[in-house]
Order: sequence, then C-alpha cells, then structure tokens
Amino acid sequence: MKIRGHRECRDCGTEWSYYESGSIACPSCGSVRSRGLDERTEHTAGQATLDLTPARQAIEEEDLSAGLSIAATACRSYRTTAGFINAGSLERLSTTYLGATELQYVAREATLRTTLDEPERRYCYALLNGVDTGERPDPDDVPASMHQPRGLADAASVDAYRSAIRTALADSSDPAIGRLLTRIDDHRSRIEALDGAVEPVVGATLIDAVQSVGAYVREESDGLATARERLDELV
Repeated sequence: MKIRGHRECRDCGTEWSYYESGSIACPSCGSVRSRGLDERTEHTAGQATLDLTPARQAIEEEDLSAGLSIAATACRSYRTTAGFINAGSLERLSTTYLGATELQYVAREATLRTTLDEPERRYCYALLNGVDTGERPDPDDVPASMHQPRGLADAASVDAYRSAIRTALADSSDPAIGRLLTRIDDHRSRIEALDGAVEPVVGATLIDAVQSVGAYVREESDGLATARERLDELV
C-alpha cells in the first residue's frame, strides 16, 4: 500500500510521521483530518508487537493446551498486522515473525492430538518462551513428529517475504532477482505439496536464500550469490 507518511494536521498544523507512529490521528490534538506532505511511498510495516505473556500465564493457571490456544490467537493477530516494507525500504524477515508463524502452526497441530509426548511438550515450551523475544528452536531441536508444522510454517513465511520483495521491487526489472524468486517459490511449493513433511534444515535453507535476496535488495551484501548457493543445496 502506498501512502503519504509525512502528515500535517489540518486543525492545528502539527506535522508527524505515520511511518513512526502508525496512527492517522494527530499526536497533538487527536484530529484525524490531515494532509500528506510527501510523495506516496510503499508501506506495509505496522506497529505490530507480539506478547506471549498471557499465554504463559494461562499455562500456569490452566494447562499447556490453554496457553497454546491463546498463543495461536496472538500470533495470528501479529502476522496480520506485521509487514516488511517500512517507508519504501525492505526490512529483514525477523525471527519473531518466523517463530510466530511456527507457533501458530504448531498450536494447531497440538490441538489435533489427545496427548503430547515429552519432546513435543519441550518443543512447545521453547516456542512459547522464546518467540516474542526473537528466539525459536534450531532445526536439530524439532521433534520428528513436528516436522510437518515446522515445514508448513517456514513455507508460509518464505511466501510472505518473497511477495514483499516483489512489491518492493515493483519498478525494477532485474532478471537475476526474478529468477531467484521463482526458484525460491518452486521450493516453497514443493514443501507445501509435501504438506510440510521435510527435514527442518530444508526450510531453514530456503529461509536463508530469501533472506539473502532481501539483503541484496537492501544493498547490504552480494546476497544473490549466497541465495544461489543455498538453493543449489536443495537440488
């Protein structure tokens, strides 16, 4: 969505940045009557934050199932309002977003089971205790029985970020980026076709590839070469 983020209140004249506040209301008088002072710029990043404290409290007061239910709702809300383009600049695919997506899928899987074994419970606790601070289990720490939700979550995150890269490059005709994004999407489609049933390292490698393309777009590194190397590992 393209917006004019530098705003001026029509009632009191205060200027502010929607990119920073995330609000259409004037910070001085509260009026929603304003005008844009800059050119329209792509902006999808909201002021989304993820707090799993209520989910952890529910575990203490009730059980793990209750905590996972609350966490799933919080993660779904966070992912709906989170974005990757801030005032025209592509941001990194954060570990919090990756973890929130994973926790949402894992919570859904957990509700389909009558019981969880100890490795599965430890995995769920690791997500609940780390996702909102930017941590999630390493691929080697994912129980085999949870490979499916992990794979589907990684594919969903890659798809969202790949789409953001395409949006950020709407005016670019760089064929090298286009080819890499197509290869990334092919692997993402394969994971979904397998219903997520792949080794977690596959999803991690695909995430590394799309992150590398993002780094190239931000002019942080020659990420295209790294992305090719990561994708070649998946052939």
